[in-house]
Amino acid sequence: MAKGYLVARIKVHDKDAFEEFKSLSGAAIKAHGGKVLVRNPVNDQREGDGKGLAIVIEFESLDAATAFYESEAYTQARRVREKISDTELFLVEGL
Repeated sequence: MAKGYLVARIKVHDKDAFEEFKSLSGAAIKAHGGKVLVRNPVNDQREGDGKGLAIVIEFESLDAATAFYESEAYTQARRVREKISDTELFLVEGL
């Protein structure tokens, strides 16, 4: 079965509050068997105008990634993140 990935770019406006999001989301990621592959605030932007934290999280499947995203634990984290950042996020199935 192909792996599932969460891919996001997060433009943080409140770094202190972002620590709360990281704590909440980290627990949810762990609970759903996710593995953070990339979390880099300084990326080599080659195209586009996006700036911010790049993150890639691997899950056992797209279904597992979806279950994580829709979980109550991540919903709580997401509510914090939505107040303190602009985010582009998608779930994708690996090859």
